[in-house]
Amino acid sequence: MSKKYVIQNNPFIVPTTDGKTIKEHFGNATTGNSQISIAHMVAPPGWSEPFQTPEFDEYTFIIKGKKQFIIEDEVVTLQAGQSIKIEKNTRVQYSNPFKEDCEYLAICLPAFSMDLVHREA
Repeated sequence: MSKKYVIQNNPFIVPTTDGKTIKEHFGNATTGNSQISIAHMVAPPGWSEPFQTPEFDEYTFIIKGKKQFIIEDEVVTLQAGQSIKIEKNTRVQYSNPFKEDCEYLAICLPAFSMDLVHREA
């Protein structure tokens, strides 16, 4: 009888050049699952990404610190214990302009993919 669960002990560590730590537990890179991705992330102070308009819903739960979102033209800041869902096809920019690390979970439906994120230059 096959098991009906999977324990993830070896998440895929996504290589980055901006100081951000990304450990994908489930998703395209780790399990080949294109339906959902779940990643544990730590964004250092001063970190930011370009604007993007992804073709996936993204849920973010802040574990520690704060994270800034520019959603369309609105600036939103979340703190530890707060969460947000950003609907697909929404222009958004993520950053940590604060003085401490931001630790958070990101869940994307369908899974995160460079082909679906549409980052601006």
